[in-house]
Amino acid sequence: MGSMPSGSQAAILYAGLYAMATGVGGVKASLPAHGADQLDHGNQRLISAFFNWFFFSLCTGGLISATVMIWIEENLGWNWSFKISVIVLTLALCIFTMGFSSYRYKRPGGSPLARIFKVFASTIRNWKASQPERANGHGRSHDKFKVLDKALIDNNISASEVEETKTFLGLLSIFATTIMMNCCLAQLQTFTVQQGNIMNRTIIKNFKIPTQSLSIFPLSIMLASIPLYEQFVRIFGKKLQQKSNMFHPLRRIGLGLALASGSMAVAAIVEVKRREAAENNVTLSVFWLVWQYLLLGVSDMLTLGGMLEFFYSEAPDSMRSISTALSWCSTSMGFFISSVLVTITNSVSGKFGQQWLGANDLNHTHLDLFYTLLSILNFLNLLIYIYCAKRY
Repeated sequence: MGSMPSGSQAAILYAGLYAMATGVGGVKASLPAHGADQLDHGNQRLISAFFNWFFFSLCTGGLISATVMIWIEENLGWNWSFKISVIVLTLALCIFTMGFSSYRYKRPGGSPLARIFKVFASTIRNWKASQPERANGHGRSHDKFKVLDKALIDNNISASEVEETKTFLGLLSIFATTIMMNCCLAQLQTFTVQQGNIMNRTIIKNFKIPTQSLSIFPLSIMLASIPLYEQFVRIFGKKLQQKSNMFHPLRRIGLGLALASGSMAVAAIVEVKRREAAENNVTLSVFWLVWQYLLLGVSDMLTLGGMLEFFYSEAPDSMRSISTALSWCSTSMGFFISSVLVTITNSVSGKFGQQWLGANDLNHTHLDLFYTLLSILNFLNLLIYIYCAKRY
């Protein structure tokens, strides 16, 4: 206890972490598409419900880890936490393999990225050639990226490969406009946790919410919002669908992006109030953070669920796994850009006086201004998204 790990111990730790990251990446990329492949593609509502409940299962796992597993780690030790995780994952793998004989399978068709790069390479080779004549393609993308039709000059490129590439490129504009929303999600695990750590976390006399368990607020809100949304669609879906296509995934994503901007505005207001209270030696309750958790939790449910459904439904059959993986790429890139944005904000604000986020004590920072900046950036991103969605 208390001693530094040896080189071999550190190597084992990092190998385990990278193996886990690789496994999670593989599961998140393929499992949503595999599950949706088992359903009737003629019933779009069924596919939409599947992705919602898939997201529900992810949030359930997160809630268990933020409550039960944290209690085990603090009271029984990390060893027990790892042992339980191994047992649960082994059980899940056994249950999953039991369905091998009944699953619907797709024959491997090669790497979609390889086909995309093949089309790009052929287009570049034939860049100076005249545009070939071809019949109108099937799908929304045939009248976009027409320059890729030059790849058809090579006999080893098929029209379906060009069409797949066009469709995938068409999805990238929607993907790019969801990244900024995930910058907001990154705050739930960084600055919002720091806020909660210096707020009043007492629920009853002798119990305080552990700092590590503050994520139960957004997770609980997401878990509650999914059944409520499903019930709302079940009751009003047919009536509202006749008047407007309000449950289309693009509309869901747009509403989620709007709520993300609103959540950051609310977060800025709450931070101003918290800091004013701290100046008067008053500690606000951590439940003041529930408002931003509420808006951002519902935003995540609408955006991620809408992205999974949209990318799966619009992608070619051979590209559904890689297309649904764009949802998780958006999340990871959002977290990365959040870190970059913090660095840029400190660099720029430092030139005009005090760094907004430079102090270790939040009472001496301008976190409210950073939240305001995120709200403005997300609003501008929403306008770009609306433009891209209308053009799609």
